[in-house]
Amino acid sequence: MPSLTAALALLSFVGPLSTDMYLPAFPRMAEEFGTDASGVQLTLTAFLVGMTVGHLVFGALSDRYGRRGPLLVGAFGCALGTALCAVAPSLGCLVALRFVTGFSGAAGVVISRAVVTDVVQGAAAARMFGILMTLAGMAPVLAPLAGGAVIGVGGWRGVFWVLAGVALVVALGVLVAVPESLPGERRRAGGAGRLAASVRAVVGDRAYVGYTLAFTFGFGMLFCYVAGSPFLLQNALGLSVGVSSVAFSGGAVVATLSSAVGARLVGRVTPEVLLRTGLLAMLAGTGTLLTVSVAGVLGTGVCLALMAVVCGGFGLVVANAAALAIARVPGASGTGSALLGTAQSALGAVVAPLVGLGGEHTAVPLFVGMTVCSGLAVAALRLTRGAAVARAREGAEAGG
Repeated sequence: MPSLTAALALLSFVGPLSTDMYLPAFPRMAEEFGTDASGVQLTLTAFLVGMTVGHLVFGALSDRYGRRGPLLVGAFGCALGTALCAVAPSLGCLVALRFVTGFSGAAGVVISRAVVTDVVQGAAAARMFGILMTLAGMAPVLAPLAGGAVIGVGGWRGVFWVLAGVALVVALGVLVAVPESLPGERRRAGGAGRLAASVRAVVGDRAYVGYTLAFTFGFGMLFCYVAGSPFLLQNALGLSVGVSSVAFSGGAVVATLSSAVGARLVGRVTPEVLLRTGLLAMLAGTGTLLTVSVAGVLGTGVCLALMAVVCGGFGLVVANAAALAIARVPGASGTGSALLGTAQSALGAVVAPLVGLGGEHTAVPLFVGMTVCSGLAVAALRLTRGAAVARAREGAEAGG
């Protein structure tokens, strides 16, 4: 079991590394390829589109053919695709290869969760998921720091060589430590009709849709920042690659700590209150950033302080919105979870290139995108009216 846990933990680490480690190199990549911020951000969009499609494809394949085969295909495919990114001769080629790595990398995300539910249940499953989520939360902290260090030595291509090496280690770990966890008698074809019926049942729950939209637009705000932060920190604020990497990692630390505090508060404070608090903090922070940016008084200290507020709010949003959404559809939790992930990746793919449309030296488009996403996330809670009251009533009746 320890070796299996380690292998699954590495799988949960690869996705955040692939999106965050090469972020500090965006300005250099734009210069080498002769493009603008939006052009380079297409590489992030392509990765997220690939993840979106890969979630659906590999999830269905693993239900029908077992976990190990599709997982190995995805793991080795991700390693190969990442290595090819390191030698991409053009921006168009790099965009295409990032789609391939996102698609194949999705296998590790979706199948690792399925493996956990195959092999352990109850408290043991909760502990294993806790380990995976903790490591996934550490990746955004470590990735930009590692990326900034690698870029100084090997340029942006060196980042992809390092990522390829990590992906290969993960693939070998899967080969050695992850056995088949889904026996033949438990496999099912599923079918398009069955999937469509399950989706209709899930999206028919108004509160589920509200919590899912809050979750999705919360991540939309984050992906705006992820895509635009290199140009904001390096070009607009004039920070070095190393300092900007530390600044980005600081935001990830704040979000992780906020999420941990929120987890400790659950029981004394309802998830609905924590979610609402986080969303309002996000909206207040992004709205203020937009205001000072338009006014031309955005300084480094003000920007980083307000981003700490935004990241703190985001840390309260993610877990609570997901938990509340899945709790609404207990009979179709797998479909509910898949729709959360698909919507998250799809919106990230849309917003990532948009924040660079105004150029590399202005933060206004970035903060417009972040504020709009935060506002839509807050507005989505209107769909959940009455859900908390009903949940409290059901709990009281069950206790009586």
